[in-house]
Amino acid sequence: MAQEGKLGELDNYEESDLFTEREKVALRYTDAITWNPAAADDAMWADLHRHFTEPELVELGAFVSFIAGGQRWISTLDVKHGEVLFETTAGLSEEVAKEMAKTLPQS
Repeated sequence: MAQEGKLGELDNYEESDLFTEREKVALRYTDAITWNPAAADDAMWADLHRHFTEPELVELGAFVSFIAGGQRWISTLDVKHGEVLFETTAGLSEEVAKEMAKTLPQS
């Protein structure tokens, strides 16, 4: 789970002391996948291979692509935060779903 301080520093991760070099490389990879594939140059790949195995890079890339693609699809549909499944607990962890269910109207 991400620490609150780190979440607040995501836009400034390169200069932040809260992130390890491994995390910074992973975030640069994430930025390249999400925003600018041309940023994945030889230097980035060298940095990535210093910190991650090939299977880890595939897993990280697949996860980032899945999340980024899902967000783009939701944006394409013009779905706003909370509009879909607002009154359900679908897709949430069991623990969060139980907490959220306490706040939903009872039918």
